[in-house]
Amino acid sequence: MKRLGNIYQKICSLENLRLAEKKARKGKGQQHGVKRFDKNSETNLFLLHEMLLNKSYKTSEYTVFKIYEPKEREVYRLPYYPDRITHHAIMNVLEAMFVSTFTADTYSCIKGKGIHGLSYNLRDALQNKEKSKYYLQLDVKKFYPNVDHNILKTLLRRKIKDNDLLWLLDEIIDSAPGLPIGNYLSQYFGNFYLSYLDHHIKEVLKGWKYYRYCDDLLILDDDKAKLHKLLFEIRTYLKDNLNLEVKGNYKVRPVSCGIDIVGYVHYPEHTLMRKIIKKDFARAVKKNPNSLSVPSYFGWAKHCNCKNLLKKLLMKNFSDLGIKPKSPAMEGDKIEVYQILNQPISVHGFDIRPSKFEGKGDCLCLQITFEEKKRVVFTGSVVLMDIIKQVPRDSFPFTTKITKENKRYQFN
Repeated sequence: MKRLGNIYQKICSLENLRLAEKKARKGKGQQHGVKRFDKNSETNLFLLHEMLLNKSYKTSEYTVFKIYEPKEREVYRLPYYPDRITHHAIMNVLEAMFVSTFTADTYSCIKGKGIHGLSYNLRDALQNKEKSKYYLQLDVKKFYPNVDHNILKTLLRRKIKDNDLLWLLDEIIDSAPGLPIGNYLSQYFGNFYLSYLDHHIKEVLKGWKYYRYCDDLLILDDDKAKLHKLLFEIRTYLKDNLNLEVKGNYKVRPVSCGIDIVGYVHYPEHTLMRKIIKKDFARAVKKNPNSLSVPSYFGWAKHCNCKNLLKKLLMKNFSDLGIKPKSPAMEGDKIEVYQILNQPISVHGFDIRPSKFEGKGDCLCLQITFEEKKRVVFTGSVVLMDIIKQVPRDSFPFTTKITKENKRYQFN
């Protein structure tokens, strides 16, 4: 396969650094490091440009701290400038190269291939009951801390021949043991490190269906003995080629036992929320039903069969009180939902009424203020209806944005 060369100049260019800085600051505009950078933004970018060209760039000292949910981990944090901007500058150019090495069944930290992509593809596979009788699930023992730098560098040299770029990647790789969690490049390095294992499983070992989310591997097949053999082969490949070990909690079981992966437990006939997430959901509702965390759990539950759970946990709708409020009079011109996507609006009230189009169910009517003018929005979004019915009447008006993700509208 042709290796990439002569791309270091693209990474170092001021145009690419400006784009990287724009991406790195997304959602972080109020952080101290960003504000400090903004005091001399152009000067700082020019200095970074010079550091990269003359190879005087050196990774800054990490700030290391621990998190304990969902499990104890050490997180490494780098300054916004110059490091996080540099990492984004690298990925602007190299992301396509990394993604090209991944198989179609690689998920995690890839655009359009996240938790729900794996979950829904797995559900489709489980409908083939003849071929999906058993599953092998395993993960790598302390994957990120145990990534071998020399092996990672060797794999990168199979794809890249630009010595200047390899110098920069080597400098970042050697800046911390293993792959530091919290480092923007670590997620791509990690996926790349295991991509050769992916190809080996799909092209040589040939399990019927294979999925990988980060270091969590799942294989479906109709032969239990074959899965045990695959486990041995995978363990051997990891040890001999990547200097890694399989964690001792691997499973070879019938799919009827349920496959717990990416936050859901998948059965052939239905999918449930993972038990620990369900408990956290219940605690959040009990503590404060109106907290901002409750809608996020609600969104999580919408992707599985949790109607009974939602009915039990979520607060009553206003209609459950037996009171029929008068429909509020709506003021202002009608505006389409797509015209206000990702724009700040104030919601003053709402009404849910039957749609005037036959067979379309209910329609949500929102009274909003947009660009200092009163407007009326109509939508058939079930998600928006379910969420706004939970907002106490005395909480209006409130400020929000309507966003669209995976063809679903949501309040943000």
